[in-house]
Amino acid sequence: MPFATTVPMALLEMPKTCKDINNGDGSWTCAAVYNWTHNDWLAHAADWAIGKPFSILCLIVGALVVRWVLNRVIDRLVARASDGILPSKLARGPFADPGGETSAHRRVQRAVTMGSLLKSVTGGVIFVVVFMMALAEVGVNIAPLIAGAGIVGVALGFGAQSLVKDFLSGIFMIFEDQYGVGDSVTFGDVSGTIEAVSLRVTRVRDVDGTVWYVRNGEILKVGNQSQNWSRTVLDIAVSYKEDVTRVRRILKDVAHQLWEDERYREKIIEEPEVWGVQSLGPDSVVVRVTLKTMPQQQWVVAREMRERVKARFDEEGVITPLPQRILYGDPGKPAGPPPETDQPE
Repeated sequence: MPFATTVPMALLEMPKTCKDINNGDGSWTCAAVYNWTHNDWLAHAADWAIGKPFSILCLIVGALVVRWVLNRVIDRLVARASDGILPSKLARGPFADPGGETSAHRRVQRAVTMGSLLKSVTGGVIFVVVFMMALAEVGVNIAPLIAGAGIVGVALGFGAQSLVKDFLSGIFMIFEDQYGVGDSVTFGDVSGTIEAVSLRVTRVRDVDGTVWYVRNGEILKVGNQSQNWSRTVLDIAVSYKEDVTRVRRILKDVAHQLWEDERYREKIIEEPEVWGVQSLGPDSVVVRVTLKTMPQQQWVVAREMRERVKARFDEEGVITPLPQRILYGDPGKPAGPPPETDQPE
């Protein structure tokens, strides 16, 4: 059988004409056709018409398989990262489910975002690698391309350091879940609500309605007032004449009534606490009350708590502090007439 004898010879002995067109690497399609026909033109034509397209097709299929496997791995990582549970103390909040476990919405959004980013990065890397290998397969010298890409990368790295810094900071910000859309945050002297988050900039709207665009690379510290839970802190000032024990009892009773109110039961996630005397001022004693709330509900709870404390103090006759002034003088000496002033006639 001549086919059985010629194919192994093609695999063992590469004709010089096939080695030349491949810079010594050899083409098995060219060698097989040349051994069958002993025609250089047909061997070269078969290599360009069959061998190289087949090799490029194999590269593309291999890249698609690798991309599919990596996407499956990323999807599994995203699904595992999305299966998070908030602390059990938050089970009374509006996100509580009947089973007692709460779906971590923020974690799901963060995991999906990071999964999309990883898929984009892996897809880009696979495309570049396959493109370079395809160029090498058709005989293009890719060494200058790789060197040029390295030079361009170094130039971009030096020329766009701030841009790269912004993107890297944005990636770590999303990965670490520092803040998200709807959070109330403070960036240095900028405070407001997050309206949009991208890998480069963060858009914040303050209480006056002004929109601030903050570059992620310039954010050195972030104060997030609405992540997982918040706290209402009220410092109630009363007169020195009031009994502190009685004031604490009244405040605890008012806070407990608010805690049991159906309208605020889903906003307050723990029983309120009266911490006691916070400070002693020149004309008042300050007693601190705290209520642990759902995110961004601390201001609503604080306003309602102040109204109830005011009404209860009026009912109980608790005296709030008044400005005090001490006058020094001789009590035995009658007050003289007021000093004369020049009055216009």
